[in-house]
Amino acid sequence: MKEMNEIVRKMALEKYISLEEIPQIDLYMDQVIQLFENKYAEAKRNEDEKVLTKTMINNYAKGKLFFSVKNKKYSKEHIILISLIYQLKGGLSINDIKTTLDGLNKREDDSDFELEGFYNSYLKIFNQNITDFQSHAELKQEEARDQIAHSCHESEEELQQILLITSIVQMSNLYRRLAERLVDELSSKQEK
Repeated sequence: MKEMNEIVRKMALEKYISLEEIPQIDLYMDQVIQLFENKYAEAKRNEDEKVLTKTMINNYAKGKLFFSVKNKKYSKEHIILISLIYQLKGGLSINDIKTTLDGLNKREDDSDFELEGFYNSYLKIFNQNITDFQSHAELKQEEARDQIAHSCHESEEELQQILLITSIVQMSNLYRRLAERLVDELSSKQEK
């Protein structure tokens, strides 16, 4: 099995759309799609995978995951929200994403709230999460190696990899379930 740092490096985790990369002018849908495709192309699992499509954006708009678009153009704030949706859709349902982002969408008209400041905070945590993930992934690989060596009395690479996959998926499920509970709590507060 390859070393974890090599596998993680190929995942292109450090790819995100920074505030500086979002144009100050509003963009048409095709331009938004191109921005996301250019940024996340390396992070795709295979060439056929689409980062963002017109159908996805239309579904997000119909589902009210972001505030209304004006003149078929997407503002910097729309792109920030679409970026958050892109990150959230791997772990949450569309309804949970709507609940999560509802507070941001409602604050859009509030002159005291700056979505860019919130997004900067998100990006700082995003970068720290990547660092934490890299060291945790390496630790999980070592744990799998040790468990197979101790329990199977052999160091079979396939068994190590299977154990590592099951361990990582279990951790992913735990984090997803925690996120869902937090969404449920947020939803309860929003209903009150």
